[in-house]
Amino acid sequence: MRELRKDPITGRWVIIAADRGKRPTDFGRSPVLTTGGFCPFCYGNESHTPPEILSYRNDGGASNSPGWKLRVVPNKFPALGIEGELNRQGEGLFDKMNGIGAHEVIIETHDHNASLATLEDQAVEDVLWAFRDRMLDLKKDRRFRYILIFKNHGEAAGASLEHSHSQLIALPIVPKLVREEIEGSKAHYSFKERCVYCDIIRQELDSKARVIDENPDFVAIAPYAPRFPFETWLLPKNHDSCFEDAQKREYQNLSRILKSVLLRIDQVLDHPPYNLVIHTSPITETVNEFYHWHIEIMPKLSKVAGFEWGTGFYINPVPPEESARLLREAPGAE
Repeated sequence: MRELRKDPITGRWVIIAADRGKRPTDFGRSPVLTTGGFCPFCYGNESHTPPEILSYRNDGGASNSPGWKLRVVPNKFPALGIEGELNRQGEGLFDKMNGIGAHEVIIETHDHNASLATLEDQAVEDVLWAFRDRMLDLKKDRRFRYILIFKNHGEAAGASLEHSHSQLIALPIVPKLVREEIEGSKAHYSFKERCVYCDIIRQELDSKARVIDENPDFVAIAPYAPRFPFETWLLPKNHDSCFEDAQKREYQNLSRILKSVLLRIDQVLDHPPYNLVIHTSPITETVNEFYHWHIEIMPKLSKVAGFEWGTGFYINPVPPEESARLLREAPGAE
């Protein structure tokens, strides 16, 4: 059976092609493996990265030396440059500005063979605190409008180095996809005076059909209209519009459910490549009643082709109810 499903936030349509009926073992991909070799993110190679912006250390040792638990460094090949002015200008119908922004790498662990799924709970929590620390610092720069944090895990998902790391890019504009989420959330709130994500959470917790995991502060779900097979969202149960305003207990519980979900994905899909993105409010709209920050995880199991590029529709061969059941039944973190 095929269904067209509409995302209640952005209005985006997807096709759930259940009659294509793919099982987890049907997706052609190679599991993410570590092969070793020289790595600029490993202990002793600190001189091969730009000087660190932030580090968490066990012994308070010197910067840019071994002994760290986590490091944040500028990207050696940044998409945008930190120095200069925006210099917004037009060329007839066209607009442009200087490529100003920040591009940083969060090296999540000194262990080359570890992944975010296999780190200890405290180490995962440290990663979340590093995200927060860097976001709070970059928000002070008045040139920036949005801070994007994302993780590409595995070469097929866009990772150029296999050592576990995430990236941060501060942008002078709000991305179009983020603006679509914001506008959709505003429209729902204007009509119902409720946050659409809070409504989704209440409905999903009531039905349980697409719930993967939950704890006192977070719920993991397969969204109703997922673009990709086994797409998973992590949402805070209490309304909050920006990631960096979460409380200590929430970061603790987020680290636990994030690790649990990633372990389930590894179990069911044999350690697939994936993309992880934090969706949070723009810098100028950090506290509001209509938007709800969350994390989206997209295992790299299918390819975007001509139909998707031509229509903006996505074809997903795995109903979210089925992906949620498979992940729910898999062992997560204890």
